[in-house]
Amino acid sequence: MNTKVITLNEQEEYIRLCDLLKTAGAVETGGQAKAVIQDGQVTVNGEPCTQRGKKLRRGDQAIYENTVFEVQ
Repeated sequence: MNTKVITLNEQEEYIRLCDLLKTAGAVETGGQAKAVIQDGQVTVNGEPCTQRGKKLRRGDQAIYENTVFEVQ
């Protein structure tokens, strides 16, 4: 599996799952992010997640299409 690190700014407490996928380049649009999340294709911290507004904080991991996205 590939790993991509998403680094939050000091002011940021979290990043929403749909924004993480867009920021990391895993999807091109918010609509695509919504679709893959609601379809159950994304896991967060080892559990399937269908909440596109899920807040990921430092230390959380999301997996989509054999890529691990780590929030730091």
